[in-house]
Amino acid sequence: MRSGVGCVHDERVSSEDLENYETDAELALYREYRDVVGLFQYVVETERRFYLANKVDLQVKASGGDVYFDVTLVDAWVWDVYRSARLVKNVRVVTFKDVNIEELSHDEESMPDLRQLRGR
Repeated sequence: MRSGVGCVHDERVSSEDLENYETDAELALYREYRDVVGLFQYVVETERRFYLANKVDLQVKASGGDVYFDVTLVDAWVWDVYRSARLVKNVRVVTFKDVNIEELSHDEESMPDLRQLRGR
């Protein structure tokens, strides 16, 4: 790709560069999680996202012959490496998949290790 007069820059990104970028972004996100986890009461895991929240309301609903979960989170933090604003006031999740909700004890030794949770 050309940039400026008489200058040629190769702006291709190698797969190794991309992998390093993603690894660094995940590490920064994990560090942010460790910094904020003590501010929240609950860990909520869905098939698509991982959340920390201070209030969780889970409603089990039926439609036709199907059962689904309607989850509302208040004062939440979203585990999403590509999201710039991870602190959100309200979140609503509607899913037919499993929802896991755990109350945090705020004992440092019992804090969930996100590396283990995400590896499931």
